[in-house]
Amino acid sequence: MEPFKTMTAKVAPMNRVNVDTDAIVPARYLKRIERTGWGEFLFYDWAHNSDGKLNGDFVLNKPEYKDAKIMVVGENFGSGSSREHAVWAIAQAGYRALVTSSLADIFHNNCFENGVVPVLVDEDTLNMIMENTETIPGYELTVDLESGEIYDSEGLQAHIGVDKEPEEKDISSSDQQGAGIYSEFVVHRDNEAHQFRSYTLQKGLDEIGRTLQQEDKIDEFETKVRGDLK
Repeated sequence: MEPFKTMTAKVAPMNRVNVDTDAIVPARYLKRIERTGWGEFLFYDWAHNSDGKLNGDFVLNKPEYKDAKIMVVGENFGSGSSREHAVWAIAQAGYRALVTSSLADIFHNNCFENGVVPVLVDEDTLNMIMENTETIPGYELTVDLESGEIYDSEGLQAHIGVDKEPEEKDISSSDQQGAGIYSEFVVHRDNEAHQFRSYTLQKGLDEIGRTLQQEDKIDEFETKVRGDLK
């Protein structure tokens, strides 16, 4: 899994709420057995007309959002069935981060295991990023997990919102800083889970990668068990 530390990239909008995994990847394509090639099926029924040709009116097909690597989406994104293919399609279409106020639980976990960074913000911040994406040509956002902040050139700044002392949070408030919009973000709303997931995303560690970190202990255990069986 590719590590994610910091990235500045163009943002594409998906301004809909409750987008489910069947919309992200229609069920009829799940019979494919390949692990790759899922990007072309992303939002297939929205992105294509009934004749199979690209729908030029679909937002992600518009030239202004070509090469976007961050997608800003409505709340409860990824609801419905637990198909991991939905995250595969997003990642393989080139998106490295999703900005939203909430993700469906299983989809949220699948993001972590496939290197897609969930950037969870409050509704006001989400609405501002969505508006900027839709109205500012070439709008870009920086997501920096190393420093624990996201920001743009329009005055938006959001800092990690967990495991901070109260006075540190006060420093990032609009009253203290003056001009600009200051808020918070997390990759997971639970403090401990946020710390763990932020670390694994930065290191590029999925479940297999985390297991291989314990390879010496696994080998030691297997040697001991084999000895006990003699």
